[in-house]
Amino acid sequence: MTAVLLDGQALAEQIKDDLRSQLEGSGLEPGLGTILVGDDPASHSYVGAKIRDCAEVGISSVHEQLPADISQAELNAVIDRFNNDPAVHAYIVQLPLPRQLNEESALLAIDPDKDADGLHPVNLGRLVMGVDGPLPCTPRGIQVMLEHYEVPVEGRHVVVVGRGLTIGRPMALLMALKRPVANAAVTVVHTGVADLGAYTRQADIVIAAAGVPGLITPDMVKPGAAVVGGGISREGRKILSDVDESVGEVAGWVTPRLGGVGPMTRAMLLANTVDAARAAAG
Repeated sequence: MTAVLLDGQALAEQIKDDLRSQLEGSGLEPGLGTILVGDDPASHSYVGAKIRDCAEVGISSVHEQLPADISQAELNAVIDRFNNDPAVHAYIVQLPLPRQLNEESALLAIDPDKDADGLHPVNLGRLVMGVDGPLPCTPRGIQVMLEHYEVPVEGRHVVVVGRGLTIGRPMALLMALKRPVANAAVTVVHTGVADLGAYTRQADIVIAAAGVPGLITPDMVKPGAAVVGGGISREGRKILSDVDESVGEVAGWVTPRLGGVGPMTRAMLLANTVDAARAAAG
């Protein structure tokens, strides 16, 4: 069996084209803010990519570069300014922050309606309740990808490997909601479980988000299942997926090591920003 490739890069380009078309002549001028503290190269690269994405679709960028030795009060003052800036419809505080800063305090200070990442406790609470609100970017991107590539989800068994805040926990909640491309039976497991394969072999869809390279191997996959590598790790400059590349010989659908979930996460950040701008416009 040769798996259908869940090409997130190609789909993300389609989504950006669609967003660009929606914005042209609409009178809507969405603004995405980014707050970056310090000189971490990976964070600079990530924020730079977001700014380029915005330029491609017609979203304005409002960027604030702050010194690594900034105080909590100074950071929170910038967050407060973004909360009150009508030109900023959604924004992120890029993590990690320097050690002297409290990440929880910074994230809690964000206006939930301007939460571009969808990870503010208020928005996670909205997800639990099944009411509208900004969705976490990676889970939203995975759901959109499953829909686009016509992976059956409703009534199927989804096994999420990983319980992290950014992917695992919200992914499980999203897949269990009584909504289209959801309404699934969901099992959440993690690397503390002795025999992961006993669970993943039962799954119609495996979403791996543990950050362990090559964690999901072909013997752990039911033939024809969809397998999504949401977690990544690095070996030097090489990016590694939670899903071994040989899984494609067994799976019905599989994400590639590169160009799978990552581009979809960035595309959903843009979509969340446009959604926030529409909501602000009434």
